[in-house]
Amino acid sequence: MRRTELLQEVRKMRFEEAYGGWQEGRLTQWEAARLLGVCERSFRRYINRYEEEGIEGLEDRRITQASHRRAPVDEVMRLSQRYDRYHAGWNVKHFYAWYRRDGGQRSYSWVKSRLQQSGLVKREKGRGKHRKRRLPAAWPGMMLHQDGSRHQWVPGQYWDLIVTMDDATNEHYSMFFVDEEGTASSFQGIREVIKARGLFCSLYTDRGSHYWHTAQAGGKVDKGELTQFGRAMQQLGIEMIPAYSPQARGRSERAFETHQDRLVKELAWAGITEMQAANRYIREVYLPAYNAEFKRAPREQGSAFVPYQGSGLWEILCEHHERVVGNDNCVSFAGMRLQIPKDPNRMHYVRVKVRVHRYPDGNLAVFHGPRCLTRYDSQGVWIDSPLLVAA
Repeated sequence: MRRTELLQEVRKMRFEEAYGGWQEGRLTQWEAARLLGVCERSFRRYINRYEEEGIEGLEDRRITQASHRRAPVDEVMRLSQRYDRYHAGWNVKHFYAWYRRDGGQRSYSWVKSRLQQSGLVKREKGRGKHRKRRLPAAWPGMMLHQDGSRHQWVPGQYWDLIVTMDDATNEHYSMFFVDEEGTASSFQGIREVIKARGLFCSLYTDRGSHYWHTAQAGGKVDKGELTQFGRAMQQLGIEMIPAYSPQARGRSERAFETHQDRLVKELAWAGITEMQAANRYIREVYLPAYNAEFKRAPREQGSAFVPYQGSGLWEILCEHHERVVGNDNCVSFAGMRLQIPKDPNRMHYVRVKVRVHRYPDGNLAVFHGPRCLTRYDSQGVWIDSPLLVAA
């Protein structure tokens, strides 16, 4: 049953209910009309047709009767055969000009629809819906943006500038240079925000591979398969929102246009060519000045930030990798053998599942549940006392 026919049957059933209520005095005509979603005048028309013809009088005659303006089948077939035989491959506008020149009387839309229905002309994708400007978030902390911009910030040096900013106020909470944007840089930006302001509600990002898994390049993100960054945001209770177009990230894109103009000139004026000095300049000079000039008041008074009450933020904002301990009480990770030291409270960890944490600075740690068994530097060299409880 087509949707129009289904809606017609629903209308019949609802009318009988409304008509009965009106007859019994339980409903006024206005109330009965509201029940059907029509005006009182239409309800009175329904009453007259129902009393004269019964329930069949409520049928929409546009469904049951063929329009007298519908084109004959022979005319439609002649049009399709003519296009297929003599004009295959022509666009509709070109064919329609020939059709009118030959005495055709139908409209362009009619010709186009008939050719599309017969499969001779492909339907083009729509131009998209009319877009409306999205209002900024009402409170600080409701939505943050994080993005990176690769640019020649100093002569001959291409760095990635990582910015974490608030949608409500345009305030930049974190801003720094790295050699290449990735999981570690994203963790660093979020850590700086949480330590300074607290936990926030949601994070708006592009569909970079460190933020999201996508089955196809440029396609929809897979929210069921989390990246290391996605796992950390879920653990902190922060909602992640993917952007599907550059226009969706308009606020951060416009901010980067300003930075690529101003920051490049200021670094050159200060004679800075090294990343460490550039990050210090951003932190001490550029970022405070930028926020003072471009920060705006939120639409409503209040804040969605909440203090971070937990511990071990460093242990959440890092990579987690599950491993199984070998017979020699070693864990294989990234081509290294991480030796677990002897534990006075346990004979061994052979065949036990453990978790290797890799921190943004490259250092490593092995965890068994909440217990840190030992820590290593980026080369796998033991650097800390064993059996520490995670801070």
